[in-house]
Amino acid sequence: MSGISNLGRRAFFKRTINSMAGVTAATPLARGSQDPPKPNVYSRIEAHLRSVTAIDVHDHLRPPNILEGYVDTARGRGMNLYGLWKTSYYPYTNRLADWKPGETFDAWWARAKHDFDYARATTFYRYMLPAFRDLYGVNFDNITDAQASELDRRIFQNYQDVKWVDQVVTSRANIELMIIDPYWSRLEYPTAYRFQARNLNTSSLLSGFHPSEYKDPHDDPYLFARQRNLDLQSLDDFLLLIDRLCQEAKDHGAVCLTDDDTAYERTLHFENVPKEQAERAFGKRRSDLSPETIKDFQDFIMWRLVELSAQHDLPYQIHTGAGRIQGSNPMLLLNLIEGNPKTKFVLMHGGYPWVGETGAIAFYTMGQAKNVWIDSCWLPMISYSMAKRAFHEWLELIPSDRILWGTDLHHAEGIYAAAELTRRCLGEVLSEKVISGNLTEHHAMQIGMQIMRDNALAVFPRLKSHLWKDSAA
Repeated sequence: MSGISNLGRRAFFKRTINSMAGVTAATPLARGSQDPPKPNVYSRIEAHLRSVTAIDVHDHLRPPNILEGYVDTARGRGMNLYGLWKTSYYPYTNRLADWKPGETFDAWWARAKHDFDYARATTFYRYMLPAFRDLYGVNFDNITDAQASELDRRIFQNYQDVKWVDQVVTSRANIELMIIDPYWSRLEYPTAYRFQARNLNTSSLLSGFHPSEYKDPHDDPYLFARQRNLDLQSLDDFLLLIDRLCQEAKDHGAVCLTDDDTAYERTLHFENVPKEQAERAFGKRRSDLSPETIKDFQDFIMWRLVELSAQHDLPYQIHTGAGRIQGSNPMLLLNLIEGNPKTKFVLMHGGYPWVGETGAIAFYTMGQAKNVWIDSCWLPMISYSMAKRAFHEWLELIPSDRILWGTDLHHAEGIYAAAELTRRCLGEVLSEKVISGNLTEHHAMQIGMQIMRDNALAVFPRLKSHLWKDSAA
């Protein structure tokens, strides 16, 4: 090719690559005008993933009356552009100017619009962009002051309609069900949405050694006991109580147990502590106990909860990875997993940054009790590249029925954006495997259906009683 000019060489390679991938000039852009064309196989797989009526196995969407993000504006109280960014994951790593109660949007935007300058490449910023583009027709990367003001107005207006959240979740994001983890009300069972499935968040039970541990009545097992005239004077009484909690949650439609907080507070290594050792903490205030004694109690309760998970056939979702980075490696759970072969363990967030280790745990247990599933929720929003690597690696290690997904968000736009990002990420992985000859397109589409919907119904069988789309008017 020595006789071809640089321009001719580029044209030659472009024609060759497009021919191999099946790209034509008419191929639509998948992610906006600045993105390169995608192979036709990707377009077909992505369209298939969007057509799947999905089941989201982990979310934090509050009821409309206590939805996060509402602020006092010059128009009154409601959701606005600040509220969406504030209750997204963006502020986790990026600066966002505070909203002053009652101020105008223009006043806030003048302070905030340059906060995004250093965040453009972060996934905590980029994951929200599809929501602004698809739901509002705005390219946030190039937004003008006038467009930002209009976007703010439309967000505020949309949230005046109680149907907005349902419309975005069920129609635009095409999600039929989501397991909503109410960390703000762990021991109660409010249902606010037709697409909501319940869990029992057990995190607060690990601190049940004394009533003084509970400041929020919604988390307080002692209040739960008093309301039901249950005696709570000993560790045996507390064990009966947590069994009662599991049964009552199940009776109210709960589909799983969830520990979404412990990894933020302590190590995920739980010893199988003898009951006599745990009893030393019960009935005593934290100030009268050593950290070791408190850990003994928590370890003992976690093992009991995991046993109850199996007894009540309620799979156990456990937060793994980033949060409190020290002590949250999912490898620390191996003794708990191996010691409870009848319990279904769902390792949330892919164990980031230990996605390889999380895959290895699922791989290892396939030769043992086959009791581990991986939930990719949050991972595509932390690092899109890491999520792609994880999907590639997990699909090579374990059967595809072992992988779940979730949005892990707090408002409708975020849920839509996370669902869109997950579909794109998974679609890219599956299409790359097809193009490389490691999957047929038919099998890739089957796997997409499994991850986006079918696996959830298999792992959480009680979800089937919550399905509504086929019978909805």
